[in-house]
Amino acid sequence: MANVRLVAVGQRMPDWVTLACDDYLPRFRRHFCLRLEEVPSSKQSGSQAQNDHHSRLIERVKPQDFLIVLDERGQQFSTAELALKLTDWELSGRSLVFAIGGPDGWNEKTYEKSDQLWSLSSLVFPHPIARLLVIEQLYRADSIRQGHPYHRS
Repeated sequence: MANVRLVAVGQRMPDWVTLACDDYLPRFRRHFCLRLEEVPSSKQSGSQAQNDHHSRLIERVKPQDFLIVLDERGQQFSTAELALKLTDWELSGRSLVFAIGGPDGWNEKTYEKSDQLWSLSSLVFPHPIARLLVIEQLYRADSIRQGHPYHRS
């Protein structure tokens, strides 16, 4: 069973985001179960916020975890490519941790700690939408791997 977590900075999401995430999270199968962990946003801004978020992330990441950091500088994948990447990452034998930062992004220490940088798009999305997109795309990619018809609906 793959241990998969999404660590997301920010705790007070709009109701529509919470409802959508609560709709998708139970759909994940037993062998690829995504767990959402919220990290409080820093009361600081700029590099201090980045440092705070890095520290809060690192507290939750074990040395053996495979850390995928969401960042606009990361690699973009089609959904089919993401499905293949998920398989590759799982075959590493490490637990997967996806991380969405705050409005100031991540610092260099976070990039150095990461095993993969992933960009959802060349577009920049508000944090609530990025959170929902990550959850939906992980569900979609896993449904492709299972041969489930969700991807084609």
